[in-house]
Amino acid sequence: MNALWIAVALLTAGFVGWPVTALVFKLARTIDDKADADAGLASSGDDPSADVTVDRERAPDSGTGPGVGKAGAGKADAGDAKGGNTVNGDITVPRETAAEPTTRILRGGAIIGVLERLAVCLAILAGQPVAIAYVVAIKGLGRFAELKETPVAAERFIIGTLSSMLWAAGVAAFTKVVLLG
Repeated sequence: MNALWIAVALLTAGFVGWPVTALVFKLARTIDDKADADAGLASSGDDPSADVTVDRERAPDSGTGPGVGKAGAGKADAGDAKGGNTVNGDITVPRETAAEPTTRILRGGAIIGVLERLAVCLAILAGQPVAIAYVVAIKGLGRFAELKETPVAAERFIIGTLSSMLWAAGVAAFTKVVLLG
């Protein structure tokens, strides 16, 4: 019976944690939007749980560069419907596409979040809460460069990590204390 409760706890912590984290993001967005409205600033974005995008800088006067836009996301011929071209194997993007290039930040966050919640829950159920420090360290080191460059990513990282870990720890603690006795 204990194995069943542990399996239920891991599934609940890992996979039910995503909607909980998305709800926390939505709450944070609501609070930010209210603060922006009070300050007279415009709101940005419409889905708090979606991947965040940020503007990337273009190479001056070229309209091209690594990762610019999405139209040049693969090898394209001169007659491609997306308008991409290749020059000496490099992908070029027409100016109208490259006018406002964006790139996604914190890619893979949903998968990392599930793994993080599973690890936290398992660490607590196994009586090794110190292992949570390893999870936080690995996650922080893996995202360090991105977090250093983008304050929006850092804020999102902190909110997501804390809500995710609190959910997993709560599920594990409930299971350990109430269900496993």
